[in-house]
Amino acid sequence: MKMERNWIVLGLLAVTLVLVTGCSSQAPAPVAPPPTVDTAPKTTDVDPNPTPAKPVDVTEPTPEPTIEELQADLERQGLLGDVFYDFDKYELRPEARDRLAKNAEFMKSAQGRSLKFKIEGHCDERGTNEYNLALGQKRTSTSLDYLISLGIDRSRFKTVSYGEERPFCTESNEACWQRNRRARFVITGR
Repeated sequence: MKMERNWIVLGLLAVTLVLVTGCSSQAPAPVAPPPTVDTAPKTTDVDPNPTPAKPVDVTEPTPEPTIEELQADLERQGLLGDVFYDFDKYELRPEARDRLAKNAEFMKSAQGRSLKFKIEGHCDERGTNEYNLALGQKRTSTSLDYLISLGIDRSRFKTVSYGEERPFCTESNEACWQRNRRARFVITGR
């Protein structure tokens, strides 16, 4: 038993010697510390209510209408119209004042405020050329004066009298003559 004990003691000494001196001449590699976990709340620069991106318009822009197309469209919509007169007169009738008020309303609108106009004076075929040219000019003047009284700038207008030279209707009857006695509003520029 003594011998057995000696062997046990000797084995323990050998193990201790190995542990103390080490198996290798190299120093053990340093152990890396465990990674740290950041538990603080994270802040970001992200907008909590983002504005949606605007869609990109890939269509080509609609071309602006010509002055003639614009004129026809405005007349069709009733935004711009002619003023009619009685035979041998240039005074404004009540319905002519109403028409001029509608024209002025359009001329003050966003669409109409940049436009320039020509007021054409027209007459029926009765009377001399000279008389009808003068009467046509008086008709343009009364229309323009009324528009100015409604706040429209005079510099936006030119006037011309055609007398009987450019009839709208060519029949020789009262219904046709009435359509020719007018002040016509024509868009001339933007």
